[in-house]
Amino acid sequence: MKTTYYIACDLGAESGRVIEGTLNNGKLALSELHRFSNQPIKDKDSLCWNIPQVFQEVLVGLRKVAEHQDPIASLSCDSWGVDYMLFEADGSLITPTYHYRDARSQTGMKEVLDKVPWETIYAETGIQKMPINTLFQLGAEKSKRLGKAHQLLSVADGFNYLLSGAAKMEVSMASTTQLYNPVTKNWSDKLIHALKLPSKLFPQIVPSGTPLGPLRADIAQQTKLEDVQVIASCSHDTAAAVAGLPASGQNWAFLSSGTWSLMGVEVPEPIINDASRELNFTNEIGYGNSVRLLKNIAGLWIIQECRRHWAEKEQDLDYDVMTHLAASSPPFESLINPSDPRFLEPGDMPSKIQAFCKETGQLVPRKPGPIVRCVLESLALLYRRTLGDIEKITGRKIERLHIVGGGTKNSLLNHFTANALQIPVVIGPTEAAAAGNVLVQAMALNHVPSLEEARKIVRDSFSMEIIQPHVAAWSAAYDRLEKLVSGA
Repeated sequence: MKTTYYIACDLGAESGRVIEGTLNNGKLALSELHRFSNQPIKDKDSLCWNIPQVFQEVLVGLRKVAEHQDPIASLSCDSWGVDYMLFEADGSLITPTYHYRDARSQTGMKEVLDKVPWETIYAETGIQKMPINTLFQLGAEKSKRLGKAHQLLSVADGFNYLLSGAAKMEVSMASTTQLYNPVTKNWSDKLIHALKLPSKLFPQIVPSGTPLGPLRADIAQQTKLEDVQVIASCSHDTAAAVAGLPASGQNWAFLSSGTWSLMGVEVPEPIINDASRELNFTNEIGYGNSVRLLKNIAGLWIIQECRRHWAEKEQDLDYDVMTHLAASSPPFESLINPSDPRFLEPGDMPSKIQAFCKETGQLVPRKPGPIVRCVLESLALLYRRTLGDIEKITGRKIERLHIVGGGTKNSLLNHFTANALQIPVVIGPTEAAAAGNVLVQAMALNHVPSLEEARKIVRDSFSMEIIQPHVAAWSAAYDRLEKLVSGA
């Protein structure tokens, strides 16, 4: 088998990476050639993304790939979901591109729910209620901006458009917008009409692994990349990560651990009923029209915000130091409900954690070590609660959990998770989204015959750590978290 080369542009909500994937004799190797920060910016009173800067960083990465002079077959972008880019008819970007944590999302959510009952929205889309969703962000849009816009694209699909000139929305990303109907497999005309959104904004939806065409001639000239196809692989990074899991069989769940935690299972059809709505589960589409039944819950964002606050106070702790301090702190002194709305917004996160502990009559953590331990233990226990809900909805008994994403580097949280869930936890690969992105490209070009073969390639290419649980003490702690979450 000859060696083939691909590019994955993996755009995260904290950093972006341009990665070269090499496939040879059933083995995949990933090489990160460019990494860059992706931080929100303030535009007047709004929180936004610096899309032009991020795109320039992608071009820098592509030029670095070209320096290797490997014959690149294709490239594709994946990114976080819910945020979107608006384009004029001539292809120019309408700024700003709003950040999902911008305060306008709450206003938009109220606007939408005043027009359409929540039960109708869920029945139509199967997507959980979160103010950050594309649907609610559009509820806050100004009619002047929407009137000016010719095309709405997700971040990943927008970047694929800028690279290829083809404006399409890949299905895994379309399904996260809360404007897609997973039963009819198309945009929800009911919601688009009810909210008086211009239907012209919504592009053609294409399957995962759709070739979009060659790299635009001007981009090819700028980057020195020739004969490269742009492919819509799985535009949503979680869909890409799940495609890149080393999974086999059925009784497994996944946890995409990073800024957000996304926990779920792969099922053949959407599960949209009263139970899934009341438990706030979401149905997103994966490779081959599989369904990721999952819940988007709090993640390492809370830790990231703590670190940022401490750095502003001239106490700049890196993640390794924070984890060491947490490991050295006493267990289960205090717990939080990571899903409490106060932890969604930016700000002085240590004070928010302390306030929650004080309000709930617990020991108030003062130093970084106990604060970080409180957050990590609480996340692990929330994962246990979520897994229990998954088993209720699906009727499956989950026997192992696959953890992927940047959070796999947090060994303490991984061990806490195994202990809390009381099942084996399989760690890695860290770059599952990039692996899935590359392998879906390979399937699109008929270099890999099936998803089963792609997952076998992952198992054969990356070493995985398996953590066995130690149960003692975690059940009592779980009972405490249950009371915090349920408000008892």
